Amino acid sequence: MTLRQACLACVAREPAATFEAALWVAAEHDPQVQPAQWLGQARELRHQVGARLPALPPRELAQPLLRELAGLGFVQDDFHPVRPEAALLDHVLQRKRGQPLALGLLALELARQLGIALVGINFPGHFLLQVPGADHLLDPSGGRRLYPIDCRSLLVRQFGPHMPLRAEHMAVATPRQMLQRLSRNLRQLHTRHGQPLAALRDAERVLELGPGISSDYLARAGLYQQLDCPQAERYDVEHALLLTDDPVQQLRLAERLHHLPAGRGALH
Repeated sequence: MTLRQACLACVAREPAATFEAALWVAAEHDPQVQPAQWLGQARELRHQVGARLPALPPRELAQPLLRELAGLGFVQDDFHPVRPEAALLDHVLQRKRGQPLALGLLALELARQLGIALVGINFPGHFLLQVPGADHLLDPSGGRRLYPIDCRSLLVRQFGPHMPLRAEHMAVATPRQMLQRLSRNLRQLHTRHGQPLAALRDAERVLELGPGISSDYLARAGLYQQLDCPQAERYDVEHALLLTDDPVQQLRLAERLHHLPAGRGALH
């Protein structure tokens, strides 16, 4: 079984082993990463955090769990520009710094082991957590409560004043969606840091985990362009064209296709 197959097998389990799948993602980028070793470290962290939690019903322990993690040093990585290490769970466990999604995946795994109800929320630009049925969300870094007005402020800071807060922003993320988001984050970070081959692994994983959108195919097409693989680039541009409803983008993509080889040779 390849590293990619091991990742996908974790997602296919019932229930899905999302945290382990994310460790297999890290192993794809560093063959020295042994997921079993880091799973053991997560279990040790569970014991450490569990011993510090207050004597409250499990439903009330999600925020204390996040606060205890922050107290142990697990906080959002504030290094700029953000490095790929902020999304790779082995580095997050070692450095105690990470993107909100990486911190959220760790919190979800500890919550699962401790019997604490907690789900991931695919909020745009900043992954969040929620106790099912609660009237607020939780920031994975520190456990701050966010009510709708706070979520609206978060959107404004991330995307500007014209993006409305919608119900789908509060949707619970499935394991596949979380792994897709992790892969998109890594694709972007590896691209930004001039690592197209690493980014290509992430781009391929995005499309293996679930249906891709136009921007997923365009991102991979851009990587194939950097790697001088015009046939593979054409394949992805064609798929992006089929998936977009934006007439301006349709014209741009059609023009791009016009300048790419029309043959159907083997993809790189």
